[in-house]
Amino acid sequence: MNIPDLNLSNHFLIAMPSMTDPVFGGTVVYLCEHNKHGALGMVINRPTEIKMSDLFERLDLKPEISLWTTRPVMFGGPVQEDRGFVLHSPQGEFSSMLKVSDDIAFTTSRDVLEAVASGNGPQRVLVGIGYSGWSAGQLEQEISKNGWLTVAADPQVIFDLPYEERYKAALKLLGIDPAMLAASAGHA
Repeated sequence: MNIPDLNLSNHFLIAMPSMTDPVFGGTVVYLCEHNKHGALGMVINRPTEIKMSDLFERLDLKPEISLWTTRPVMFGGPVQEDRGFVLHSPQGEFSSMLKVSDDIAFTTSRDVLEAVASGNGPQRVLVGIGYSGWSAGQLEQEISKNGWLTVAADPQVIFDLPYEERYKAALKLLGIDPAMLAASAGHA
């Protein structure tokens, strides 16, 4: 599949049950950017053992609002696993912010976490360590081999649902019951 104008920015990639890749099996990835050069996104349903309180402590930030402290930091993907990446509602201006849609922005700079800790940041936030990336044509090839389902993203799935419910909720956006998905694809 090489469709030059295919743009899956602001879409979910939902791993098919047949995907046995230990990194992406069972995941939902939010795509922040997708163009002829490749794709970039964040896994939104795989928590790490790191809590937001740990992250704030490492950054010497003292959160004003305790609700952030117990949330898990997600495994965003296998690229740059030593860096943090933030999906958030596009409130405020941050030094390295990419506005993906009217409801979601992607930021790689510390200033968004400083704003969150101070109580002046975006109201909806998901923090990940690392991100997911594909080179030009790689994602399209994986989709054509039935590795992923795609659907327009819903911010509620990212920000409002517990992480363990996000896979089923993303599938429901397609009208699919997860129990009905076959692990293998057939071709006529």
